[in-house]
Amino acid sequence: MQSVVGIFRNVVSEMKKVSWPKKKELTRYTITVLVTVTLVSLYFAVVDVGISSIIDLILE
Repeated sequence: MQSVVGIFRNVVSEMKKVSWPKKKELTRYTITVLVTVTLVSLYFAVVDVGISSIIDLILE
């Protein structure tokens, strides 16, 4: 049991050393991730529709 308490103390100590992003940075990073995910999703959706259309033309 003593080692478990020691592990948690070490975790708390290390978490205090972490450089956490400020609110403005976090907002910018979140927006960047959301825009990137949206653009990549749209790209793959267009590619999927295109490939499906080509396959449909071939099979007809």
